[in-house]
Amino acid sequence: MYRKIAVFLAATLITTGASLAEDVIRVGVEGNYPPFSKVAADGTLSGFDIDIANALCEKMKVKCEMVQQEWDGMIPALNAKKFDMIVASMSITDKRKEVVDFSDPYYDVPSRFVAKEGAFEGYAPEQIAGKKIIVLRNSPRAEYLKQAYPDNPVLAVDKETAVYLELSAGRGDIAFGSSVVSAESFLKQPEGEGFEQVGETLFLTDSVDGGVGIALRKGEADLKDKVNAALAAMMADGSYDEMAGKYFDFDITPRSARQ
Repeated sequence: MYRKIAVFLAATLITTGASLAEDVIRVGVEGNYPPFSKVAADGTLSGFDIDIANALCEKMKVKCEMVQQEWDGMIPALNAKKFDMIVASMSITDKRKEVVDFSDPYYDVPSRFVAKEGAFEGYAPEQIAGKKIIVLRNSPRAEYLKQAYPDNPVLAVDKETAVYLELSAGRGDIAFGSSVVSAESFLKQPEGEGFEQVGETLFLTDSVDGGVGIALRKGEADLKDKVNAALAAMMADGSYDEMAGKYFDFDITPRSARQ
């Protein structure tokens, strides 16, 4: 889908770029979600989300200004005009679309359950009945647990990385989070020794309309169009694959872009 329209969209970017040359786009980022975003000791931000944000601004011929924001305050800060868009691994959900607009998806990563090695053979409700599940608060995964595991106790935490800290501390029986974060930030680290991913990867929806997108204020169609055009150009010219290859050894291209 992206590649079919990329030539037209790239031309649009060129013709509109001159008028945007002096603009500054403020980008809301989180900084505590490796490998998507993290902060070095000197305050430098890095990660896949940061690379995507910088590449978008380059394609749109605007200056990027990163604004670090705690996750729970992301959408309120966007709507209060603290920044102009959010590039922080925000899943596209119907509930969020009531208060913000989203770009086309820019990546899609399934979920995984994680627990101590050998603790569970799978994650079917009967296989983890009565076990406490740890999950990120106010996330699509938390909503999914309410529907699929209504009888399980749940420990909701404020950061994705805290899901695994709580698991390793024994404050829950099984964790439910991003397949990438669980692998890269926990299982491949010393604190992840003795733990494993449980069962197969899990997409929360079969629709190609989900995934992770860039959130924008409602009604800002011009900016949304430019962001989507920039994403399409990145998909078409290979720069997206190059950025993703720095962080992942598997394809995170959104399913909607593979149609």
